[in-house]
Amino acid sequence: MSAETPDTTRTADGRSSWLREHSELGVSLLLLVIGVLVLTDALTMNVDIAQRGPVGPRTVPVVVGCGLLVVAVLLAVDVLRGGRGEAEGGEDIDLSEPSDWRTVLLLGGVFLAFAALIGPLGFPVAGALLFWGSAFALGSRHHDRDPLIAAVLSVVTYFVFNNLLGVPLPGGPLMGVL
Repeated sequence: MSAETPDTTRTADGRSSWLREHSELGVSLLLLVIGVLVLTDALTMNVDIAQRGPVGPRTVPVVVGCGLLVVAVLLAVDVLRGGRGEAEGGEDIDLSEPSDWRTVLLLGGVFLAFAALIGPLGFPVAGALLFWGSAFALGSRHHDRDPLIAAVLSVVTYFVFNNLLGVPLPGGPLMGVL
């Protein structure tokens, strides 16, 4: 009787897959790309010439972009030295079950629809659709109360941001009413 444990990184023909063993490099690459994009955007930002002082609108994006680049390099070095991320072992997660792609795609569609509709319809209407669509995608089936809760939540959020915090959100057709 052999005491060997099966190697989950082996393919059907017994060869080791280098990419599978180093899959965290994908996260490192994503962080690197985002860091470069943030730095590029920050360094090409138009800044008022009359601005005084060392801290301007470029400071935070440059710091965040540099931080992303440093984390990307450190992660890549760790992975190439044999570091591995630990699989999630949450108590309410069954790792043997497949991903629920229907929910992921529904949520993605709801967020894309919100992004497309916030300009023409305004935040109160687009936000209500976002909140209702998210509740539906996540499994709520209270068709009578969910739209009402979503509408109230959206209008309250619009009022808090627009009137109390001073963050202007597009009002759309309801601009004069709210």
